[in-house]
Amino acid sequence: MSEWKILPMLPENYPAVAAIHQEGIDTGNATFQEKTLTLEEWDQKYLKKCRLVVLLNEKVVGWAALLPFSSMNAYRGVAELSIYIAKAARGKGIGKALMQEIIQTSEQNGFWTLQSLIFPENKASIALHHAYGFQTLCIHEKLGEMNGTFRDVALLERRSNRNGE
Repeated sequence: MSEWKILPMLPENYPAVAAIHQEGIDTGNATFQEKTLTLEEWDQKYLKKCRLVVLLNEKVVGWAALLPFSSMNAYRGVAELSIYIAKAARGKGIGKALMQEIIQTSEQNGFWTLQSLIFPENKASIALHHAYGFQTLCIHEKLGEMNGTFRDVALLERRSNRNGE
């Protein structure tokens, strides 16, 4: 029987995190990122707190982390969420459990708003976010360019019931 658990991310988890991120990049519907980052680049991009991995039979099969929204103190409780599940691990409830855990962890760390930027074609990710209280605020038309094509991006947001007003 397969068992999975959610733990804080450790530096030694990064090769698997990068491989899962690359799977997302390869779909063309997960990120504007063109290539995975080095551990040092990733470490600079993502906040030090609220970094989680999912281990299935001791192998990393998913991850979630937060990016800073702004360096201004007024926005210290606002972050952008990245969440990725390995293709082979989808459909097992891992994404739902990871989403629930990252929300709980973010609230324990004082965050009051989580945002996600998602391609509208990524219906599974949008559905996951909606299931956990994210609302689609808008569709930014032709927000970014990818391989010569401008892409729309949905802005989703979730306000904490515990933090903020």
